[in-house]
Amino acid sequence: MNKVIETIQKRSSTRGYTNEPLTNEELDILIHAGLQAPTAANKQEIHFTVLKGGDPILTELENEKNRLRGLSDPPHNFYYEAPAVIVLSADSDYRWSALDAGIAVENMALAAEALGLGNLIIGCIYDAMRGEKKSYFSDALKFPANYEYEIAIAFGHKAVEKEPHTYDADRQVTYL
Repeated sequence: MNKVIETIQKRSSTRGYTNEPLTNEELDILIHAGLQAPTAANKQEIHFTVLKGGDPILTELENEKNRLRGLSDPPHNFYYEAPAVIVLSADSDYRWSALDAGIAVENMALAAEALGLGNLIIGCIYDAMRGEKKSYFSDALKFPANYEYEIAIAFGHKAVEKEPHTYDADRQVTYL
């Protein structure tokens, strides 16, 4: 079977990582996988902010997410203690930015799987990133002017294994 198809079939969300950091080479491969993603009209408007797990801004984001959700002490932070998190932002005035960011993050997720790394696509901080502290978080994450959060992804070496999710093609697909 084709290696790309195998990688797609194997990929699942990782919710447990070792403490081993990613190498510069691994991070470089992941970032370039995102940069190589197609964008509408080839605008290439996606910006990537790379953070080490444990960065203080991630703690602030976690606290704001929990405050907005009324959570007091969840068992894990939103990135499950991964050693690297990449936050994708994009031009807030461009109609296709959310779609473009989604394509980029999927490229990165598949690249991580191909490297044997775990990954977790993150949307749960949306309200924190787009809420009353939007400007603060945008500045702290060094988003370009007029850019806003779209999606994030965590990476690390897997400490847990998880089977890929199941689906019901008969219910989810219509052929015309």
